[in-house]
Amino acid sequence: MSAHHDHTDPDPGPDHGPDHGHHHDHSHDIGPATDPAYRRALWSVMAINAVMFFVEIGAGLQSQSKSLLADSLDFAGDAANIALSLFVMTASVAVRARTSLLKAATMFLFAFWIMGTTLWQVYTGEVPRAEVMGLISILAVVANVGSALLLWKYREGDSNMMSVWLCTRNDAIGNLMVLGAAIGVWFTQNTLPDAIVALVMVAMGLQAATRIAEQAWAELKAA
Repeated sequence: MSAHHDHTDPDPGPDHGPDHGHHHDHSHDIGPATDPAYRRALWSVMAINAVMFFVEIGAGLQSQSKSLLADSLDFAGDAANIALSLFVMTASVAVRARTSLLKAATMFLFAFWIMGTTLWQVYTGEVPRAEVMGLISILAVVANVGSALLLWKYREGDSNMMSVWLCTRNDAIGNLMVLGAAIGVWFTQNTLPDAIVALVMVAMGLQAATRIAEQAWAELKAA
């Protein structure tokens, strides 16, 4: 995954994230998410993620698709992360940065979990049901693209806002890849397309977690 936004400021100020030349209505002095519109966007995206968690976990169990099961946990993790962001949105920059570090650690663990289940899938040679993968991945794409559009305006805030945006963006990209994997499984009747996509998603998750952790650490040192 290529990073679309390069957050290179090594020393953000104590009361705000790095300056990217953007002008938001909210004040960084009391927390980047005090903007009521951003709060509403977060609540909407959290609801979308929670609903998709239940949809995908059911479809993943039915289709024996490890990628769908992994994606269902990704939706659950995103819903939990957004709930955490809502909880700390008016906190000090130090509290927000520590929260971002916790989210980055969770993303690292989740990425390694996907790696393990993917290698097991390759070992067993289990072929998931491509038609279920395809239908659910299309629904997931719609859900995540909608979420990404809701959060687009807020993609360059502090590490907490950036983590929510990156997770949502990665999910949208990942769902498109799962759709491609479903097509590959359909034509080859082989588990490898699903496994390849899962490993790419692992790389995406590790990259995003690293960026979040780096920026949060810089914010914490400057606080």
